[in-house]
Amino acid sequence: MTMSKSNPEVRNIIQDIRSAYVPTMAYDRLDDYFDQLLEQRRADLAEGVITDLRSIALVGGSGAGKTTAMHELRRRYRNRLVCDGPDGVNEMVGLKVPSPATMKFVATAALHAAGYPLVRDRSAAVIWGLVKQQFKLRKTLFMHMDEAQDLAQHQTDKERQAIVNTLKSLMENSQWPVGLVLTGMPGLKAIINQDAQLARRIYSIEIERLSQYAGQDQVLGLVARYCDRAKVRCDEDLRTTEFASRLMHAADYEFGLLAQFIVEALTRALRSDGLEASLSKRHFAEVYFMRTAAIQGLNPFLAEDFTRIDPRQCFDDGSDDERHWNA
Repeated sequence: MTMSKSNPEVRNIIQDIRSAYVPTMAYDRLDDYFDQLLEQRRADLAEGVITDLRSIALVGGSGAGKTTAMHELRRRYRNRLVCDGPDGVNEMVGLKVPSPATMKFVATAALHAAGYPLVRDRSAAVIWGLVKQQFKLRKTLFMHMDEAQDLAQHQTDKERQAIVNTLKSLMENSQWPVGLVLTGMPGLKAIINQDAQLARRIYSIEIERLSQYAGQDQVLGLVARYCDRAKVRCDEDLRTTEFASRLMHAADYEFGLLAQFIVEALTRALRSDGLEASLSKRHFAEVYFMRTAAIQGLNPFLAEDFTRIDPRQCFDDGSDDERHWNA
C-alpha cells in the first residue's frame, strides 16, 4: 500500500481525475449565457454605449455542483477576463454572501471583493456608492455572489425589496453597469421572484436532481468515463442498474455529490492497489463510511433495503446497541 500511495504516476492520475470536469446540461447553459453576456458587454464598450444588463442565476440543492460549475467557468474564461491583481483591472469579482445578509454587510463584502479595504464605519448607502465607484475604477464587468439564497433569509419583504433594488441599481448604473452571477440554493428563487423587473432580466438555470430511474444510464456512463480516464478496471457489479440506483441514493440524487463519490472511490482503489487497481462496490462503501460513519446496515452500498436510508445523516448507528462496522 505504501508503494501505491507514493507512486508518482498514481498521484498524477488521482490529481487528473480530481481536476476533471464533466459538463452537464446546466453547465452548458451557464457557459452559453455567460459567453453571450460577455460578448455583448465587449461590443457595448467598443461602441461606447451603456445599456442595461442581464444577469444569471444558477440554482441547485446542496451537492448539486454549483461551486464546481463556477470554478470551471472561471477556469475556461481565465484568458478572456482580465485580472491584474489587487490594484488593477478586475473584470470579475466574487464574494460569498455574508450571514446575516443585511444591506450593510453585503455592501461591505462587495467592497472587499472589489479590493477596497473599508477602514471606517459607513452607512449601507455610502458603502454601496463606494462599491459602484470601485467597479468603474477596476472595470469590473461581473460580480459573482455565492450563497445568494441568504439574501432572502431572515428578511422582511421591505428588506428583501431593498436588496433587490440595490441589485437592479448595479445592473442599471448609467456610469458603469455590472452584470450579476447569482448562485445558491432554491431559496434564491424568492429573491428573483420578489420583483418582476428583476426576474425578466435574469437568465435562470436550475440544476435538477437525478431521476431515480431515468438517470441510471447517465450514472453508469459517468462511472465508465472516470474509470477510462484513470485507466482503472471496473468490476461487473458496477455495471448494473441496481448499483446506479444505490449510488444515486447515496449521493441524495445530486449530480455534484455523485461525481465526488466516483472520484473518491477511484482514489481509494488507486491508493490501495496502484496501477493494478480495479474499482469495486467495496470502495464506494468505504467512501460512504468515511463521509458518514454509518454502520454497515445503514450503508446504501451494502444494505439490502437501501432506499430507507437517509444519506444526509452522519454517525447513524440505527439504534443504541454496540454494532459497529470496520471499514
